Amino acid sequence: MDYEKVLEYLYEHLPYYQRNGPAAYKGSLENTLVLDQMFGCPHHNFRSIHIAGTNGKGSVSHMLAAILQEAGYKTALYTSPHLKDFRERIKVNGEMIPESYVVDFVLQFLEKNKTIDLEPSFFELTVMMAFKYFALQSVDIAVVEVGLGGRLDSTNIITPELSVITNISLDHTALLGDSLGKIALEKAGIIKHAVPVVIGETNPQTSMIFEGKAKENHASVLFADQILNSSYSFLSTDQKQLLTIRNKDVILFESLRLDLLGKYQTKNICTLLCAVLELQKMGWKISESNIRSGLENVTGLTGLSGRWQTIGANPRIICDTAHNEAGIREVVLQLKQIPFKKLHFVIGMVNDKDIAGVLALLPKEAVYYFTKASIQRALSEHQLMQMATFFGLNGAAYEDVASALLDAKMYADKDDLIFVGGSTFVVAEVLP
Repeated sequence: MDYEKVLEYLYEHLPYYQRNGPAAYKGSLENTLVLDQMFGCPHHNFRSIHIAGTNGKGSVSHMLAAILQEAGYKTALYTSPHLKDFRERIKVNGEMIPESYVVDFVLQFLEKNKTIDLEPSFFELTVMMAFKYFALQSVDIAVVEVGLGGRLDSTNIITPELSVITNISLDHTALLGDSLGKIALEKAGIIKHAVPVVIGETNPQTSMIFEGKAKENHASVLFADQILNSSYSFLSTDQKQLLTIRNKDVILFESLRLDLLGKYQTKNICTLLCAVLELQKMGWKISESNIRSGLENVTGLTGLSGRWQTIGANPRIICDTAHNEAGIREVVLQLKQIPFKKLHFVIGMVNDKDIAGVLALLPKEAVYYFTKASIQRALSEHQLMQMATFFGLNGAAYEDVASALLDAKMYADKDDLIFVGGSTFVVAEVLP
């Protein structure tokens, strides 16, 4: 079995959330624990940091990995979903897992599973692949991003050095609950006994839940937005965000250069730096120089892409992976701060999101190019256009993302702006 056949097995023969949606979600750690035993409990062989949250957990994970790499630690990174290459999910010091190891691991699983006949999901098997690889690589630390929720997520067998929950907003309500409180309970499931937890944003509907869960586990809890605040200065000539971080009126970091450009990163960076400060207290050797160089080179060190990324000029083309109401709200706020003559909006969504909630936020004066990504969960472009009309959004439907972007480029003047988003999978199809 070669690499392409292994990918076919992973994508087509296992329940895969990106293809099957909620039907692929396993509301139990049972399979993960069996897999863990099958492969010798690899998660016991490396230290870790666990990061959950509705939005921002991918950015925080990558920023933290970049800083730890710059501090000289052999740093593993597990994230999901991937954009272009399956191996983006599993990295060590920014290098993707080799194709040969992916093949070897799946063949080992198939051999071991002959006597057990386990039926894992795509995500369950991928998590165990990552944990086994990290153990074999003898990493100093693994930054592990939760896939969905927290309490029952396959990554939640680890006992980390530190837990981080970026924020809570409504997303995956069919699986996690239809209120912020219910979702917070699921995310709070990553809080472990005596393990400090950093919460990114204070919210009266969720903060008591996190404080209660932390107290129950004898874990200290820190709310980043009560400790740090970030002021956005401007973009440097080499397109870095310049940020100043304060603790009340005291400047902790002045003119940090960040190569992730979304203004929403001003929230994420406070969560990130609160986590770093906590790691320093715990004895991790991370200097200010490591912090500065890591943040300035996140994309180069970790390969992160799709976060407020410019992919074209004249007209300027920006894409962003925001895909729920809270994320799109941040996108719309930033679009209002960019000078352009006309906005062209290439949008596609998956069918299990709060589509009406997103559409209600979008600017009515833009020209829309309704499309769909090439996955089964994608909402029909015609259905999306029909729903959008109810909210006063006008445009045309395109059967694929490439056609939609091509027409947007054709109709846009050089002083216009084209934005591509609505779904991680739409962005994946426009990235170089």
